[in-house]
Amino acid sequence: MSRIAELFATKKAAGQSVLVGYITAGDPTPERTPGMVAAMERGGVDLIELGVPFSDPIADGPVIMKASERALAAGTTLRKVLEIARAIRAHSDIPILLFSYLNPLMRYGFEKLAAEAKAAGVDGCLLTDVSVEEAAEFVAPMRAAGLDTVFLAAPTSPEERLRLVAEHSSGFVYLVSRTGVTGEQARLSASVGPLVEQLRGLTKLPLAVGFGISKPEQAGETAKLADGVVVGSAFVRLVEAHGQGPELEAKLEQFSRELKAGMVS
Repeated sequence: MSRIAELFATKKAAGQSVLVGYITAGDPTPERTPGMVAAMERGGVDLIELGVPFSDPIADGPVIMKASERALAAGTTLRKVLEIARAIRAHSDIPILLFSYLNPLMRYGFEKLAAEAKAAGVDGCLLTDVSVEEAAEFVAPMRAAGLDTVFLAAPTSPEERLRLVAEHSSGFVYLVSRTGVTGEQARLSASVGPLVEQLRGLTKLPLAVGFGISKPEQAGETAKLADGVVVGSAFVRLVEAHGQGPELEAKLEQFSRELKAGMVS
């Protein structure tokens, strides 16, 4: 059982939902990222999505787009992201999921990436923009290396595509709460409940919901529906606001704690 699958199984047995936190690796600097992850883990984040910065992040809103720009300007490459993962793994057993667009991974080479990611302590990879109908070339080397592959299911996805998403996913399935790009929203989308119910009928894998969740009350509402709650832009906004100061790690830890409290209240 992978580290990711074990986490979801343990939380389910305890009647709890998994808190997934996203940050863009290398923002504000590659050297600071491991300490940020440690702070989020202290606050209660259970699984880290480590974003690979990319110059054309079409699924992301302005907050994460600017984070990618800052990370790239700081010299962050895919190889550097794997070094960051290795540094995190040296001090923590928290599951690590690479969150990336297809182009950086394809240029690096799927087999090379799979081997090096596994050696660095990465547990899986989520591709945001690969067509699930053409995902076999990516899935095969990842699975061969013992890495989970996570795919996105959207409210607009037809059932045939949802079946393929479930088939090609392992660890968990990532449910997009609404159409559009990443970013904070005032309220949870009404499409979440029906999408969760539909996927429950197609797979026994855990389901995590993301896109737009930014407040403890939203995290709590989502935790009642799904096995995992994904928060990204709200964390990245803290990095944008406090990345140049010494208080960043404390801010990340406190916000993680607030989200976690919202999920168990």
